[in-house]
Amino acid sequence: MNKPVVIIGVGEMGGVFARGFLRLGYPVYPVTRNMDMAQCASEIPDPEMVLLAVAEKDLHPALEKIPAAWRDRLALLQNELLPHDWQQYDLDQPTVISVWFEKKKGQDAKVIIPSPVYGPKSQLINDALNAIDIPCDPLVDEDRLLFELVVKNVYILTTNISGLETGGTVGELWEHHRKVADAVSREVIAIQQALTGREFNADELIAAMVRAFEGDLAHQCMGRSAPSRLERALEQAKKFGVSVEKMIDISAAANT
Repeated sequence: MNKPVVIIGVGEMGGVFARGFLRLGYPVYPVTRNMDMAQCASEIPDPEMVLLAVAEKDLHPALEKIPAAWRDRLALLQNELLPHDWQQYDLDQPTVISVWFEKKKGQDAKVIIPSPVYGPKSQLINDALNAIDIPCDPLVDEDRLLFELVVKNVYILTTNISGLETGGTVGELWEHHRKVADAVSREVIAIQQALTGREFNADELIAAMVRAFEGDLAHQCMGRSAPSRLERALEQAKKFGVSVEKMIDISAAANT
C-alpha cells in the first residue's frame, strides 16, 4: 500500500487535492485546526507528502509548527506566496504549486489555466490533479517557479486592487480599464521586485497575467480580501520605498 498523504487544512482546496490522492490510491490523513500537529506526526512519522492547505492568515502560524519529521516532504499552496515565506523557517526546498483553479462551496473545481508546480513531490501533485482532470504545468527550475509565483501575485493584486475602483470582471478590466490595470500591475511588480530582490520583465509578467485573464474572462476582480490586499501592498511599498501613486489614489477614493 502507498504511504499516506497528510493534508493540513481540509477546506475546499484541501478537499480537491484529497480526492486526487485518493484516486491514485494514497490514503489521506487530515489534520484540522483542533488537532495537535506534533501528535499527528508521531502517529504518521513517514508520510509520502505533507500538503499545507490552510487559509492565508494561517500560513505562517502553521509553518512555525511543522514537525521535524515532516519538513523534508512539505508541499505548499497559497496566494501571495514567495520564497521568503518558507525560507525564514529554514525550509530549503518544499514542493510548491501555484494554484490556478477555483473551488467554491457546492461547486466543482473550475480551471483557469494549468497550475505550475515545482519541487521533490511535484510529480505526485501533477498525477493527483491530472487524475481528477485538473491540468498542471511541471516546472524545470526554481527561477521559473519564482516567475510563476510572481505572475500569480500580479494577477491577484492587480485584479483585487483595480477592482476597488472599477468593479466588474477581469475581462471588463482589461477591455475597458486597461490604463488602470497597467498602472496597478506595474506598481505591484515593483513591490514584488523589492520583496524578492530580483528584477523581472514587467511586460512579460503582464502578458502572463493577461493569458490568465483569458482563461476566465468572467472572473470577478474584487474579492472580499481586496481592501486588506491593498492595505498590505501599501505597507510593503512604504517599507521598501516603492512609488505607488495609483494605489494611493485608489485607497483615498475607497476611504471617502
